[in-house]
Formats: sequence, C-alpha cells, structure tokens
Amino acid sequence: MAVQKYPGRVLSKTPPTITPPVDGEGGSAPGVWTLSEALENEKAGTWPKPVLDKELYIWGESNNGRLGLNSTVIDRSSPTQVGALTTWSQVSAGTSQTGAVKTDGTLWVWGNGNAGRLGLNSTSSPSSPVQVGSLTNWNFVSAYGSETAAIKTDGTLWTWGRNNTGQLGQNISATTDRSSPVQVGSLTTWYQVDGGENCIAAIKTDGTLWTWGEGSNGRLGHNNTTNRSSPVQVGSLTTWSQVSGGQAACAAIKTDGTLWTWGYGGYGRLGHNNIISHSSPVQVGSLTTWSQVSVGTQFMAAVKTDGTFWAWGKNNRGQLGQNDTTNQSSPVQVGALTTWSSVSAGNSHIGALKTDGTFWTWGFGNYGRLGHNNLISRSSPVQVGALTTWWKASAGNGHTAAITKG
Repeated sequence: MAVQKYPGRVLSKTPPTITPPVDGEGGSAPGVWTLSEALENEKAGTWPKPVLDKELYIWGESNNGRLGLNSTVIDRSSPTQVGALTTWSQVSAGTSQTGAVKTDGTLWVWGNGNAGRLGLNSTSSPSSPVQVGSLTNWNFVSAYGSETAAIKTDGTLWTWGRNNTGQLGQNISATTDRSSPVQVGSLTTWYQVDGGENCIAAIKTDGTLWTWGEGSNGRLGHNNTTNRSSPVQVGSLTTWSQVSGGQAACAAIKTDGTLWTWGYGGYGRLGHNNIISHSSPVQVGSLTTWSQVSVGTQFMAAVKTDGTFWAWGKNNRGQLGQNDTTNQSSPVQVGALTTWSSVSAGNSHIGALKTDGTFWTWGFGNYGRLGHNNLISRSSPVQVGALTTWWKASAGNGHTAAITKG
C-alpha cells in the first residue's frame, strides 16, 4: 500500500519542510497544511509524490531454495511474497538462483550457490535472501546460468560465479571461478548488462555494445567463434540501446528501433525466417518500431512501440503464445492487443506486463512457474491473478519473480 498522500492528516497551517522526490518518487513533507494549501502546491508541482511500496513475489520450482521462501522442497504455483519488506526495486530470476536489488541500493541473493554464483564468498545455497556484502550502491543485477553480473550506481560493472569460458570478463584463467563480486576493468560507463549461456553482453553509456565469454555458434557477435575472457566491442556502432542474452544467442535493439540477432539459429530463434546461425548481428526484418526484446531458451520475444507483442523460435511448450506448438522462424504477433509494455523470456515460458499493470504468463506450466495455481501449460497468454499493480518481472529457469508497485 502507498503511504498517506498528505502527511499529518492536513489539520493545520504548519508549513511542512519539503524534501523533493528522486526520479519522481519519494520525498517527504513533515508538518501539516490545510487541504486547500496541499492541493494548491500539488497543482504547482511542489508537493512530493507518495512513496510507493514495492513488494516482491515469486513462484515455481523451489529446488536449491531459489524462491527465497526458506524452503527447498515446497514449490509454489501462485505468487507468494518474499518476506514482508516493501523496498524491492529490481529482480532477476536465473537458472537456479535469484538476485534482487532494494531501493536502499543493497543487493540480495538466494538459491543455488554452486561455483560461487551468489557472491557470498562461499558455495552455500541459502533458501532466503542474503545480502551481498554491505554496499548500498547497487543499481541492477542479472542472474543467469552459473554466473551473475551487476552494475553499481557509479557505472562500474561487477561479475562473479563460474568462469569456465571467460564469461566473468576479468581476463583471468578460464578455470578460476569467483565467489564474490570482482570489478570488470575500471570503467564507470556501463549502462546495461545481461547474461546468456556462458557469456555476457553489456552496453555502455556511449551506446557501444560489448560481449565476452563462450564464442561457439557466434554468440558473441564478433564474426568468429573465439572465446573472450575480457569485454570486446561488437562492431563500432554507438547506437545500441538494449541487449538480451540467452541460450547460445543474443538480441539487441538500436536507438533507431531496429532489432538485431546473432548466434545459434536452431529452431528459427534468430527470427530470420531460417535456421541459419550468424556470428555477427543481422537485422530482423526492416521495421524500426521495436522497443524491448528478451532471449529465452531457444526462443525470443519482443514488444513494439505500438504495444504489440511478438515471439519466435522453439514452441514445444506453447511458449510463443500462438495457441499451438509450432516453431516459428520469424516474428509472429501474439494476439491483436496493443497494450503490452514489457516481456521476460525464461526457460520454455514467458512473463509479460501490460500497460494496465496486469501480468500474464504462458508456456510450460510444470512446478507452477506460470503462477496460475496449477501445473497446466498454456499456449496463449493467461492473466496471473487479478492484480493491476505489477511493475517489473523476470522469468527464470523453473521459476518466476515479479515486483508490485503501489
């Protein structure tokens, strides 16, 4: 629930001391005003917006404690809140682990700790959230496979976990894992990062795209299949805006709204109307209206600026949302709605948000990963409960996590 909009019940003319909100949220106004004064200042834009609660919910497979609900044996088939805190700002559901950032900038992890992927300086597997160190300047985390990557508010990039193909980007031996965060280089210009299968892709604030790790199938986009143990720029363009890594393939969107994919082409996952692999970025069609893309396990999904939803690749579990199980080698629209806002592709399932705050899932239903209070697979979108306050979501291997806001 949101905090009271007008602190102090608005009982007198005692002027409040206003602390401006940050990024349109928060702020404070100790003291009280009359209702007319409060409304007048709100109209003028000088009254801070209410602080919104941000609750974390999770569901699906509990193996390794990845749900953070203090259990490794009880799966959940409907959204279950992780603790009672209301200060979560971002979450990433990985293969068998989960990472999340709070509004105070602290980083928390839980689940499978093999290879040190949780960053807790051990290989333990906690089944409830544990803080990574004591820092309060974490901004974004991406958990995938046996490694994790995160960006701090100062623009530095950090990785930890398995390093068998150099995917930590630290130019160290491919046999050297890390069980606590280690900085990648010394740059302070990292903007976005996403982990794939034994590889990582990231974008800098200057719009350049960088990848490293396993190069098989051309998944790094360097026009070869060479492994890289430190970040290498993909081409020379400075117009990349968003990237997503998945199983043996990557996808990225440019500032001009074009969509590009590369890597393994099996099942048509690259969207080029064939199953050909590519070792450098190739444009998907000629449209300039793509706004967000997510790479799952052998398939991809994306949203356009007009609010339409598209998917392609492997469809054995109905994960493409076409009400069938037919693979697609080029983007196919999911229904006819124009109210989709974002998507997260997991392992054989998809989670997507609409502009009305509702959350929808489809694909493989085992372990209850779809959140429909059953284990039924779905080949077209089905709403998760009745809430209209879903804000961010992440689909993992056998589980799904999402944050509500309001």
